[in-house]
Amino acid sequence: MAWLLLFIAGLFEWGWPVGLKLGLTDRGLHWGWIGFSLLCLAMSGTLLLLAQRQIPIGTAYAVWTGIGAVGAFVLGILLFAEAATLSRFLFVGLIVVGIVGLRLSSGP
Repeated sequence: MAWLLLFIAGLFEWGWPVGLKLGLTDRGLHWGWIGFSLLCLAMSGTLLLLAQRQIPIGTAYAVWTGIGAVGAFVLGILLFAEAATLSRFLFVGLIVVGIVGLRLSSGP
């Protein structure tokens, strides 16, 4: 159950940078997106708190930030037309390898 909570926490990690990116534009602040960002941040942190009761903090934090980084990378490409170069995919792939490796080496 802790790994599921950690995974969901990582998904919420995707929301707050997107909310911040959309929350400040040339036309000023968009409070709805800022609120969305804060909600995602609170949910992500709360679920991380619960997950690390059973998962070592170093492992939980590395996986949590890794899921967030990979998600932000993908959303940046899909939503904001960021560069989708082979080298970027290669290095994000290394993050995924690290996440999977930490999960496999952490036991049940």
